[in-house]
Amino acid sequence: METKRATATKSTGKKISASTSKASPKATSKSSAKMTGKSSTKSTAKTAAKSSEKIPAKQDSAKNLSDLFEDSLKDIYWAEKALSKALPKMQKNATDTKLKQALGEHLEETKEQVKRLEACFKALKKKAEAKKCDAMQGLLDEGTGIMEETKPGAVRDAGIIAAAQKVEHYEIATYGTLAAYAKILKEKECLKHLLLTLDEEKNCNDLLSKIADTNLNSKAINA
Repeated sequence: METKRATATKSTGKKISASTSKASPKATSKSSAKMTGKSSTKSTAKTAAKSSEKIPAKQDSAKNLSDLFEDSLKDIYWAEKALSKALPKMQKNATDTKLKQALGEHLEETKEQVKRLEACFKALKKKAEAKKCDAMQGLLDEGTGIMEETKPGAVRDAGIIAAAQKVEHYEIATYGTLAAYAKILKEKECLKHLLLTLDEEKNCNDLLSKIADTNLNSKAINA
């Protein structure tokens, strides 16, 4: 009897061991899933926390609207100088006669716009200083990328117009804001220069739309 019981115990022990062995992968899988879920939740929580954190101001940050106005002038001053170097490349890669002419004319306008910004600095009794504009740098880089990714002709011309209009829209927004600041700050000399440039940017954008809408975009369909 004792021998039989011992055998039964051994047999039962083997069965229990086997049963436990079979259940382990599932248990491990569930445990792993729970851990992954917790990890994902924590990661999401951390990301949400970071996105809602207040951004600390730099030591040289603008303390009032006058400071912000000056900093914004430095940004667009850099942007216009960078654009004056990029426009000749756009003009050289364009094939449509009207587009080449429009880009050439705007290049001359841009040079004058740089001088107007320098006049603004002078009116503020500040040194004309350029501060890298990341937004303009990104737009110009994108413009170069568009030219690299399009074949010369109508397709590239359409791409150049798209890139140029993105730049114009950015400038329209910037000069509109700067004009609003100048008005509030009662900087009449600056306001005069900024409004003149704002009109030029709007006119250039309208001209580019007309060039694209006439027949250039249609040519690009079957180019």
